[in-house]
Amino acid sequence: QVQLVESGGGLVQAGGSLRLSCVASGRTFSSDTMGWFRQAPGKEREFVAAIRRSGGSIYASDSVKGRFTISRDNAKNTVYLQISSLKPGDTAVYYCAAGPIAISTPNYYDVWGQGTQVTVSS
Repeated sequence: QVQLVESGGGLVQAGGSLRLSCVASGRTFSSDTMGWFRQAPGKEREFVAAIRRSGGSIYASDSVKGRFTISRDNAKNTVYLQISSLKPGDTAVYYCAAGPIAISTPNYYDVWGQGTQVTVSS
């Protein structure tokens, strides 16, 4: 059974940085596109970034791309999300997901992790 396990979240002050990790097990990680999404309280889950098996990536917007960096290490079955210059608006549960294509639509991802909480204080 495929599993995704996120880690690296926590409480951080505005302006700080975090690196989230997501370790995959149970199938060939290198064949999947991996995505990061986030969900703030009372809001819908939103796309942050995705990375193809080749390493090519897409981001939700230019503003996200400037502060968020997605990367992967296929040898470690791990995908990362580096977040810098954190803002209170970044507070959310961050989820990683695996799917066949790099796309911003959550429905195209068939495996999800349990999420890791990121809280940014002002």
